[in-house]
Amino acid sequence: MIRRELKTLALMLGLVFGSMPVLSPSAMAENSGLIALKDRGKLLGWEAVGRLDLGNGFCTAVLIAPDLLLTAAHCLFDADTRAPRDFSTMTFRAGLRYGRSIADVRVARGTAHPDYNPVGRKQRGQQIRHDAALLQLVRPIPAQTAAPFALHSGRMTGERVSVVSYARGRSGAPSWQKDCGVLGQAQGLIAVDCDVTFGSSGAPVFMKENGRARILSLVSAGTTENGKTLAYGMELPALVSDMKARLRAMPGGANTGTLNTGAKRITIGSGGALNQGSGGAKFVSAGGS
Repeated sequence: MIRRELKTLALMLGLVFGSMPVLSPSAMAENSGLIALKDRGKLLGWEAVGRLDLGNGFCTAVLIAPDLLLTAAHCLFDADTRAPRDFSTMTFRAGLRYGRSIADVRVARGTAHPDYNPVGRKQRGQQIRHDAALLQLVRPIPAQTAAPFALHSGRMTGERVSVVSYARGRSGAPSWQKDCGVLGQAQGLIAVDCDVTFGSSGAPVFMKENGRARILSLVSAGTTENGKTLAYGMELPALVSDMKARLRAMPGGANTGTLNTGAKRITIGSGGALNQGSGGAKFVSAGGS
C-alpha cells in the first residue's frame, strides 16, 4: 500500500518513482483523528493559524511574523475568472472559532512566488513546488496575542507531522490532526497523508524541531485513493526568502502585489473553492481532472 501511494505521487507529479524515498515503519503508523480547537484552552498555542477570508471564499493561512502570512499562491487567484484577487477584499482572522477571533486584520499587499505560473495545467509538480504566497497585513498582530511560527530548517528529523486547518464542513473553527505521516519528499515536493480537504489550501504542515512546532510545508493540493487522503506541498525556506525579497522591493502602498494580471490558474487548487460555496483546496485524482 505504501509503495502504491508513492507511485501515485510519482505519477501525479511527474517524478521518477525511483527517486522517492521508501518509508520506515514509523512513517506507516496509524494517523490520529481530527481535534476541533473549538474552545480557548484547546486553541492555546495555535492562534497564529487563521482563516483567510477572500471575499467569496476562504483558505487557511499562518503567521510567520506579526504582519506576515503564508498561504497557498493559488488562493490569490479567483476560481472563476482566474484573475488576481483584490487584496483589499482579504481579511486574516487569527484563531477564528465560531465567529470569534483573536484578531481580524485586512491584507495590505502580497506576492505569489515568482515561479508560480497559474497557466501551467500540465506541470502539476512545478506548480505545487512553487504554490506559496506571502501576504503583509495592514497592521501587525502582537506576538503575545498570536505568536508567529518559524519555518522548519535543515533536513527532516522524522516522518510524523501535524496539520492545523479550516475546511469545508469545519470552517467555523480550526481542526488539528496532531499526528500524520510524510509519504515522500523529493525535488522540492512533500507528500503527506493528513486529513485535509476543500478550505485547507495554505494550511501549515508542522514538524517538531527541538520540541517546538515549526512549519515544514503548506497544503497545495491533494487526492483520495481507496478512501485515504494524500496531500501535497512544497519545501519552503528558499521560497519564503525569495518572496520576502520581492515584498521588500515593492512600493509601500496597498494592493501592490505582483500577481500576473489575466493569468489563468491551474486546477490543482481552487483558492476558496468558490464553485463549492465553502472554500479551499481542490482535490484532484491521480489521473488529473
